Amino acid sequence: MTETLSLKTVGIVIGIFLVLLHTPALLWKNNVRDWLKKFPRSKTLGVVLLMVAALWTFLLIIKTDLGEFARLRMPIAGFVLLAALLSWRFLDEFLSVRSLGVLALLAAHPILDACFLQTAMWRLLLVILAYIWITCGLLWVGMPYLLRDQIAWISASTLRWNLAAGMGFASGILILTCAFDRLQSL
Repeated sequence: MTETLSLKTVGIVIGIFLVLLHTPALLWKNNVRDWLKKFPRSKTLGVVLLMVAALWTFLLIIKTDLGEFARLRMPIAGFVLLAALLSWRFLDEFLSVRSLGVLALLAAHPILDACFLQTAMWRLLLVILAYIWITCGLLWVGMPYLLRDQIAWISASTLRWNLAAGMGFASGILILTCAFDRLQSL
């Protein structure tokens, strides 16, 4: 059985993550834009993200209660490693985007798990974020060129860039504020 993180812990981690992710986009717009435009075709980042995703998936398989499929734990874990190796070898096109998509799917699990059966209304912020990540993850794995197009669209306008980065930063601050119980009404 996997351990569940508390809603407050997940809120703090996600809030800090969003703030740290969007602060450079607000402060160093041009540098971040240039880096993001190169990201979809970055083989080095693709391999690193693929290794992180494969390790995370492997650990989930090893630690999760598989019920009647427990006897298949080692073959499934081996398949995860084989799939990562084959992805690295044969899916080098947009590997970083596909790996990021898998990580987005994996990251949604602990968020939704922490929100399950909680009464705090602000948990819905995390649930919405998790489902956005799930949707993006599925699209990026299946159609990785979409992230390249999304980056190009957001980067084409300073207003869109500032709006996207500002919304991400504000979301992180809001989630952090709620996690520290500063907004009792949410």
